[in-house]
Amino acid sequence: MSARTDHSPETTSGETFTVTAAPAQAGLRADRFLAEAIGGLSRSRVKALIAAGAATRDGKPLRDASEAVRPGSTYALAMPAAAPALPVAQDIPLTILFEDVDLIVLDKPAGLVVHPAPGNQDGTLVNALLAHAGEDLPGIGGEKRPGIVHRLDKDTSGVMVVAKTERALRVLSETFANRDLEREYLALVWGVPNPPAGEIEGPIGRHPADRKRMAVVQKGGKPALTRYRTERAWDAACALLRCRLATGRTHQIRVHLSEINHPLVGDPVYLRRVPAAARGLPEAVRNALLAFPRQALHAESLAFRHPVTGQPLSFSVPPPADFVALTTLLSGNAE
Repeated sequence: MSARTDHSPETTSGETFTVTAAPAQAGLRADRFLAEAIGGLSRSRVKALIAAGAATRDGKPLRDASEAVRPGSTYALAMPAAAPALPVAQDIPLTILFEDVDLIVLDKPAGLVVHPAPGNQDGTLVNALLAHAGEDLPGIGGEKRPGIVHRLDKDTSGVMVVAKTERALRVLSETFANRDLEREYLALVWGVPNPPAGEIEGPIGRHPADRKRMAVVQKGGKPALTRYRTERAWDAACALLRCRLATGRTHQIRVHLSEINHPLVGDPVYLRRVPAAARGLPEAVRNALLAFPRQALHAESLAFRHPVTGQPLSFSVPPPADFVALTTLLSGNAE
């Protein structure tokens, strides 16, 4: 095995570590081999770096962390530059519905990522909240940061609640876990469900062939139940549904509606082809629906008890302009 630097990767971010595999390393997983060779990094951390495109084998991208090590091959792992310990406060406009010393309720716009993550290190709701209320945050986990109780997908709009204190985060987390709240979504879907109201039940887990998607699975999924009611239908083309969650799984509404062949208009993940329901629409209407750049899903209302005072709180916001424009276009076509 070739020599390597003795510097810890935790203190030399930005450096590239290079190591040549010896015969004794043949057959090891690439992530395990690199973690052991470099030192100071866990295998899961190395695996994440490989997934992010930070590793090469003989100068070519190493994509699979489980790939068997090839003796004589040279492996390199580039450590990213160190990020700030805390997200940076950024002045991003927010629509605040309610705020006190314990929590903030807001209307999240479509397009806003909730929490910093690889690929979205700034420009998120957390960055915005730090700018909005950073001086008033007493701290969670020893840091001045907002407590994210629940999440909305980047391109889903609507009501969210965020904790400002440790106590509020704990109580609100229990509230969501126990489903001791009321939450309704508006969903614009292709086709019209039959029956017009009902329940969709099916365990949700990672798609067996596409790890970026969720799916109703036979094994390993978590129980999920979505209740829906048709608010309005436009012939057989589209329907506006009101959905309530009995559980809170990742992409639950999107997965369940796709499962019954009524995917959300504009869903970039679960709408895999042009729906048959689109064929009977006038070209302008069909094109507008097919060109909608995000899932047509809006968290319209949220009701819960205040985590400290116990006071009942209820909030409701109308869908954003782009969502309304689609329903208006459908309604104009039907008249």
